[in-house]
Amino acid sequence: MNLLFANDRAGEYPPSYYAASTELPPPLPALHGAARADVCIVGAGYTGLSAALHLAQRGYSVVVLDAHRVGFGASGRNGGQVSSGQRVEQDQIERMFGRDDARKLWQIGEDAKELVKHLIATHDMATGFRPGVIHADWKARDVGHSHAYAEKLAREYGYDQVHPLDRARISDIIRTDAYQGGVIDMGAGHVHPLAYALGLARAAQAAGAQIYENSLVTDIQQGAHVRVRTASGHIDAGHVLLAANGYLGGLAPQVAARVMPINNFIVATAPLPQGMVLTRDVAVADSKFVINYFRMSRDRRLLFGGGESYGYRFPDILKTVRKPMLEVFPQLKDTDIAYAWGGTLAITVNRMPHFARLAPNILSASGYSGAGVGMATLAGRIMADTVAGQSERFDLMAALNLPRFPGGPALRSPLLALAMTWYALRDRLGW
Repeated sequence: MNLLFANDRAGEYPPSYYAASTELPPPLPALHGAARADVCIVGAGYTGLSAALHLAQRGYSVVVLDAHRVGFGASGRNGGQVSSGQRVEQDQIERMFGRDDARKLWQIGEDAKELVKHLIATHDMATGFRPGVIHADWKARDVGHSHAYAEKLAREYGYDQVHPLDRARISDIIRTDAYQGGVIDMGAGHVHPLAYALGLARAAQAAGAQIYENSLVTDIQQGAHVRVRTASGHIDAGHVLLAANGYLGGLAPQVAARVMPINNFIVATAPLPQGMVLTRDVAVADSKFVINYFRMSRDRRLLFGGGESYGYRFPDILKTVRKPMLEVFPQLKDTDIAYAWGGTLAITVNRMPHFARLAPNILSASGYSGAGVGMATLAGRIMADTVAGQSERFDLMAALNLPRFPGGPALRSPLLALAMTWYALRDRLGW
């Protein structure tokens, strides 16, 4: 079974709040026949669209192929949070890669955030960057660590945008007794994810990139010129960039060994009274292993993400998300759910993104582990720079040499499901 078609209708956006709240463009044609390009990009999400934009601006001929629609995958379905640094805290990165590389990786994360802000402003996209992301701690013992980490970022990385919240201050913002404290990062923020993806697509097209929708890539033949095949045509290109993330499937087995797809789910409530769940226009992600994340829409709906699954088929999304939502906000027990949707992202063993040079002229970037709005955007820029001969940042990321998931192709998914279920159980038991 192909994840691209396991839960969605071919060529149609999922019935999400995002699709209902932004102007969807008319479908673009599928690829038919033979064509040539300097660069062929597989995947029209943040990574692929950012790469297409930056390459086209440099004068390269660029073709983007997507099996469905622009922004169809995780780029159009996620929580919209644009976080600071990397997905992993700097303490852990220092232990894994040393202080020098940790500083470089922090800066790459900050560059990603700034690039999102710059692109939104420069291309007048139909989404704003709304500042403020709270990390909310479930357990009192974790609050001290969160506050100490904010101090570390200010002291050692010169980043003074993270401010401590005690239990009283966090409950003033998040109308729940569930959280014991946390921090708020006013340098991070949140966006309408699908509107942002569509804005990237328009900018890439305006710069000269060609985008073909409903063009599932079936085969990639390596060579001095790479041939990328679809069911109804092919592209011969000097370079190929793989930007399909959790939907890459079997196109690159060496990537699949280190990047695993998982499913995540979001609901949108009916419009709520002002201040019923959040008193400020900020996003929230909490400290559970299976993270709850949420924010308010412009029309005062709670957009609440929670729950995961590790197979191909989505579970009952309403049941999956309603339970953690009511744990945080029991006052919503009688609230109607207007939209519910799921999507597939990709994780790595240590939650750092995976960059790989699969051949001299084939690059891949994926595995953003839930922090892809910023990092995927920058990954596209980094791959574009690499095609143009400026590979320093790509080489740094590729040299991280992320570990493989245990087991061969047949066992990776069951072993991942077993491990993730264990950690989810620890959440439920309060360990």
